[in-house]
Amino acid sequence: MKKLFIFLSLTAAFAMINNRAEAQYKNAAGVRVGDYTGITFKTFLEEDRAIDFILSFKSKNAYSAVRFTGLYEVHNPIDFEYGNLRWFYGAGVSVGGMDYKLIDKNDFLLSADGVLGLDYHFAEAPINLSFDWKPALQFAPEADFKAGQFGLSIRLTF
Repeated sequence: MKKLFIFLSLTAAFAMINNRAEAQYKNAAGVRVGDYTGITFKTFLEEDRAIDFILSFKSKNAYSAVRFTGLYEVHNPIDFEYGNLRWFYGAGVSVGGMDYKLIDKNDFLLSADGVLGLDYHFAEAPINLSFDWKPALQFAPEADFKAGQFGLSIRLTF
């Protein structure tokens, strides 16, 4: 947690030094909270195409899991007076591992993920908010459809 705080503080300082009031950002880094919680980095390849990388964790009484997700996203503008609001969709993959605490067992996680959400960038501040739904077709440890992953990302843009 301390390393995450230092990373976000340095990113915020860099973003404030290089603050430009622009409609679109190039890069953004921050945290994502939801069913899995972790860190996220989004970078735009083109005006409307982005890649979002998410390193997330989940811990329950019976197990803990870590997951790395890479998503390719297509962003579409929504006419909004107070900033840059976009809706987006995309797809990607997740890989990770699960450690069961009550028994001596580890599992490999693999899924094909979709994403649908809203992305807002404040015009006068280096802040990005994103709310998304990320369903997944899980292949390992067993085949399953995970429909309920919602998340809120709070990022600093630079």
